[in-house]
Amino acid sequence: MVRIRNLALKHRLFARTYPWRTLDPVPVADRSKPLDDCRVALVSSAGLVAPHDPPFDVDVKGGDWSWRTIPSGADVQSLEEHHRSDAFDHSGIARDRNMGLPLDRLHELAERGIIGEVAPRHVSVMGSITAPARFQRDTVPEIVARLTGDHVDVALLVPV
Repeated sequence: MVRIRNLALKHRLFARTYPWRTLDPVPVADRSKPLDDCRVALVSSAGLVAPHDPPFDVDVKGGDWSWRTIPSGADVQSLEEHHRSDAFDHSGIARDRNMGLPLDRLHELAERGIIGEVAPRHVSVMGSITAPARFQRDTVPEIVARLTGDHVDVALLVPV
C-alpha cells in the first residue's frame, strides 16, 4: 500500500492541502438475486479508451469528467491508457490492461458460473478528478442510466 511519506513532494503537499470532502454514507444496495444470476459490469477509473475513441483530455483543469464505454468483446490489451496522474506507477497497466479493467477475468467468472453474465459494455472514467462536482452532478447519473438500461445487476468499481 502506498504511504503518503513515500510519495513525491508535490503529491505529499497536494494530499495535505487538498480540501477533502466528507460524504454521507451511501446505503448498501441489496441484490435481489444470487450472483450467479446477475449481469455484471465494470466501472474503471483507469482512463482506458477503445482504439479510435477520443482520449481523455489530460489538460482539463480539475480533471476530465467525461466517460467512455468499452464493449464487452473488446480486446483488453488494445485499450489505450490516458490517465493523467503521475502519482502511481503505470507499468502494471502497461503490461496488462486487466489491472485497470479486469474484463478477461470477468469473462472467466461468467464461464465458471460464478456470475450470471457479463454486461454488454463497461465504463471507463478518468481518475484523479480533483474537482469532482461536474462528475458527480452530470457524469455519474449518465453512467447509472446507461448501466440501468443495460439491465446491469452489479457494477464493480475498479479504482486506479
